[in-house]
Amino acid sequence: MRRLEVLRHLRSLNDVVLVLRIFGFAVAVPWLVRRKLSTVATVLEPTYAPLTPEPASIHKIAGYVDLVLRVGRPLIRPGCLTRGLTLYYFLSRAGLDVTLCFGMGNVGGTYVGHCWVAKDGEPFLEARDPRPVFTVVYSFPDERPSRGSDSHGLGGGHGRDDMARRS
Repeated sequence: MRRLEVLRHLRSLNDVVLVLRIFGFAVAVPWLVRRKLSTVATVLEPTYAPLTPEPASIHKIAGYVDLVLRVGRPLIRPGCLTRGLTLYYFLSRAGLDVTLCFGMGNVGGTYVGHCWVAKDGEPFLEARDPRPVFTVVYSFPDERPSRGSDSHGLGGGHGRDDMARRS
């Protein structure tokens, strides 16, 4: 898809603003993942009470995230990390109760990481279920009981202080 063709999909000024916000967040992901996990948590968590999610807005957000990731190169790093963080950020603000999952798995004899969004414990907006290949090593927000969690609700000992720098 040519970059200017994106404009065909935008039906209102609100759509333009949403796409620009998604673009800005996705561009910032490489910077964000180099921060402390507590900083990442502060950025990702909504600061207001969640809305009641509307299926149409959830569908629109998911479509625009994928659209921006397709046409945003070279400014936007493609990959699961950018997609997962961006989806989590916008879907959680739209009122959807989602979890951001980070997993590790052996693919072709090499250990690799993968990031995805889950809803009700199931992968959400994924073409294939990543769980047969990737074992969740960290999730946000952490749903497991923790031993001494910090002020962001991140479980002590359930993740590294720095996030993986892969996408």
